[in-house]
Amino acid sequence: MRKSLLAMLIAIVMVLSACAEQPAKKEENPAASPETSEATAAVSDGVDDARVQEILAQFPESISERVATTSVPVAEMLHLLGITPVGVPTSTNPIPAAFDQVERIGSPMQPDLEVVTALKSDLLIGAESLRSTLEKTLEGIELQTSYLPTDSFADLKLSFKVLGTYFNKQEEMNTKLQSITDKEVELQKLTEGKELPSVMLVIGTAESFMVMSEKSYLGSLVGKLGADNIATSALKVTDTYSPINMENIVAADPDIILVLASGDHGATADKFNKEIEKNEVWTKLSAYQNKKIHMLDYSTFGVTSIINVEKALTDISQFFIDK
Repeated sequence: MRKSLLAMLIAIVMVLSACAEQPAKKEENPAASPETSEATAAVSDGVDDARVQEILAQFPESISERVATTSVPVAEMLHLLGITPVGVPTSTNPIPAAFDQVERIGSPMQPDLEVVTALKSDLLIGAESLRSTLEKTLEGIELQTSYLPTDSFADLKLSFKVLGTYFNKQEEMNTKLQSITDKEVELQKLTEGKELPSVMLVIGTAESFMVMSEKSYLGSLVGKLGADNIATSALKVTDTYSPINMENIVAADPDIILVLASGDHGATADKFNKEIEKNEVWTKLSAYQNKKIHMLDYSTFGVTSIINVEKALTDISQFFIDK
């Protein structure tokens, strides 16, 4: 009888011990899982890896050895990755000096087909926003093409990761993406807990001035820092660029107005000042009365640039921190 009781006691102890060990085993699995570690690393730069794979699907299976591009932002990315293309666009926007001797293939929208053909490129990379125009221009030419989004801050990081992954340049890619991410975190900490101002973004052409939404490059920088762009919150515009409606702007009364000034695009600072003189309604705005209308350099804030993006973020943040 005693032996039976002893055997039952031992069996119960063994069962309880097995149950106690089971939860501890489960807790170790997530931390030890290689898949979990990879997933954490993949999202640390804020880039959607599903989108990366989606865009990569349009690239050739083998790595291109003679790549050309019709996009200035893409030319910058290739430069940072240590890749020299056989052709770059002809543009008033600066191309990396390292590519001074690289063949110019014409405008981003209408490249010179004779030059493109002569280069014997095995891949032409263009801007997604110009895809339809480029495809019409290249109709009839047997050439592998891929397109990358380049309009916003998020687009820059996404497309850079696509190129870095495709060309197997992970070290260069990760170094730059980490630098950008570090800058984001640094600036977001500076504005953390602060009441950020409302902002209106203005760009001018030879004909008129327009309001910019968060879809614009400058708008995406402002949005990344957490400031309120009245184009979206108050004016409810849906297009990247919309006509100015002074009645609605007065009602929204932005704290700060940022104006992209560019002589090349017919919108100098002097022209904007004349616009204010013509319409005294501008003088009713808090931004005007508090001297919070700032002119921005188009080359830094009007053109998406992986090289200048950290400077652009830093410069924009100063308007919010020092408000």
